[in-house]
Amino acid sequence: MDAGQLQSKRPRSALAGTYGHPVHPILVTLPIGAWVCSIVFDLVSYGSSEPEIWSVGSMWLLLIGVIGAALAAIFGVLDLLNLPRQTTAFSTGRLHALLNSTALVIFLVGFIWRFNTRDSWDSAPIGPLVLSIVGLAVISVSGFLGGKLAYRYGVRVAEESVQAEGFGAAKQISS
Repeated sequence: MDAGQLQSKRPRSALAGTYGHPVHPILVTLPIGAWVCSIVFDLVSYGSSEPEIWSVGSMWLLLIGVIGAALAAIFGVLDLLNLPRQTTAFSTGRLHALLNSTALVIFLVGFIWRFNTRDSWDSAPIGPLVLSIVGLAVISVSGFLGGKLAYRYGVRVAEESVQAEGFGAAKQISS
C-alpha cells in the first residue's frame, strides 16, 4: 500500500472520527432522510384533507436537511483534505463535494422560496417541489460517488488486515 493510500485511511484529526470509523458517512443520513421525507410530505399534501400541515412540515424538513448537510460538509472536507492531490480518489472526492454543495444550495433555495411564499399556498407549491426532486437526483449521483470513495477506493476504511479481525472466531465472554 503506498503512502497516499495509507494516508487516506487515517483521520486528519480526531474530530473527523477514529481510524476506520469516520463521522461524515453517519452525518449524511440526516439531510438525506430529511430531504426524502420532505418530498413524501409534499406528495401527501396533494391528497390530504389538511394539506398545509404536510407542506409546512416539508418546508421545515428542508431546513433541517440544509443544516445537517452543512454539518456533514465540515467532516467531508476534513476527509477530502486528507486525500493526496492529483489522484483519482481526490478528483472523485472533489466532484462529490461539488455535487453535495450544489444540492445544499438547491434545497436552501427551495426552503427560502417556500418560506417567503408560505401564505399563498396550502399544498406544496410545484416549483419548490420540482427543485426538491432535482436536488434529490443530485444527491443520488453524489451518494454513488461517496460509495465509490469508500467501497472502491477505501477512503477512510480500515486496512484489510484490520478488517480481518471481524472475520476471526468470536471470543467467548466468560462471566
